[in-house]
Amino acid sequence: MYLYNSATRKKQEFTTHIPGRVEMYTCGPTVYHFAHIGNLRSYIMEDVLEKFLRWDGYDVNRVMNITDVGHLSGDSDEGEDKMLLGARREHKSVMEIAQYYTDAFFADCAKLNIKTPDAVQPATGLIPEFITMVQGLLDKGYAYVAGGNVYFDTSKLTRYHIFFDHDEEDLAVGVREGVEEDQNKRNKNDFVLWFTKSKFEDQALKWDSPWGVGYPGWHIECSCISLKYNGEYLDLHCGGIDNAFPHHTNEIAQSESYLGHPWCPQWFHVHHLVTPEGKMSKSKGKALILTTLEEEGYDPLAYRFFCLQSHYRKALVFTWENLDNAQGAYHKLIARIAALAPGDGEVDQAVLQTQREKFRKAMGNDLNTSLGVTALYDALKVKANDETKLAILGDLDKVLSLSLLEKAAAKRAEDAKVKAVAATTGGITVTGEGDPAIDALVLQRAQAKKAKNFAEADRIRDELKAQGIEIADTKDGAVWKRV
Repeated sequence: MYLYNSATRKKQEFTTHIPGRVEMYTCGPTVYHFAHIGNLRSYIMEDVLEKFLRWDGYDVNRVMNITDVGHLSGDSDEGEDKMLLGARREHKSVMEIAQYYTDAFFADCAKLNIKTPDAVQPATGLIPEFITMVQGLLDKGYAYVAGGNVYFDTSKLTRYHIFFDHDEEDLAVGVREGVEEDQNKRNKNDFVLWFTKSKFEDQALKWDSPWGVGYPGWHIECSCISLKYNGEYLDLHCGGIDNAFPHHTNEIAQSESYLGHPWCPQWFHVHHLVTPEGKMSKSKGKALILTTLEEEGYDPLAYRFFCLQSHYRKALVFTWENLDNAQGAYHKLIARIAALAPGDGEVDQAVLQTQREKFRKAMGNDLNTSLGVTALYDALKVKANDETKLAILGDLDKVLSLSLLEKAAAKRAEDAKVKAVAATTGGITVTGEGDPAIDALVLQRAQAKKAKNFAEADRIRDELKAQGIEIADTKDGAVWKRV
């Protein structure tokens, strides 16, 4: 497999410290608010990467943090803790906010078929480990105490800037203009490892430490959590492109200084979801959440399908029209799969293996999910029986996770039910989106037309039109859809 490595700025063969074993870390959410759909794009692509590695035979150990303390509103160690801002906004405690939005995040993940990582660790659960690592950095001369806080000393590094080929806007995410410079820092790029009350008197969460009562900086948590669950050698670190600097840069600095050896060779960054007006961001008021899409009538898996149609290293433009097109294509794909007949013969293993190799080649070339989706359509066109086609689709969907066979089976069952109803209604067939109440009204209209009661038929048509339902009369019966 070949992946683009943000640290070397080139596509290279993926290798691991222990052959066949992948120690994988993905930066989790800061649980002060709902994850917006741009955030969720990153988790979708990381999920596909993990599942492809497993599908390709690797033993994967994936770890994720939950940031519930220490993430300030400015990435340059300024502003207020986002968790405290969330608690103040909703008149709840910080831990109530953390639990609520953690649950909401994993509920969104479930709707999007995103697998829960093997280890999920809230930052507040590893405070002793953070203190141990900070003390270790002090002992090794990579940190200093100033103004009551503990800072990492970037001047001790031979190389600090690892990710420097990204857009300036990407690298500046979270840095606020007009914030007073921290006078305790010896160097501009130094960052806080541990805050004490000298930073904020009203911090909601704080713990005793050798340097005074306080709380950890944001960056230290990921290094410690990975060290605990992945060990000293991490193979693959993932996150959104806006984490490359300063967060991931600081993770590398402190981890390698503490361990005394190279830490993570491969870095995987997912680029932004953007709107025609610019990048999607909570702070800019442009954020959409998954619940909003559902309220507008979109299947969460149609959004996953939308994300898979683009490469993870390209900005993905979100518009409602683009999502409409993706949902339409997704539903048509399900309908084509539903038209296949299960159990019509034995699976042709040679054909299955050929299609697996094509999929492996496409996805193994820097996780090209667009070609991965194309492989689904290719499976429908292979010269083989339907059972073989279904086996191929089921195999590829272990990676893409679009619930293709499950949704096709549900549609097949619904279509059978419609046909059964038609058999008892004088041969009138109603085809739609599986809403029994709408089916019943469309059937009544068809029966009224058959009885030449055109006034009643027109009345029902107008009623359905008011609900956003469009009806087409075909030689095979009445077909309806939402518009």
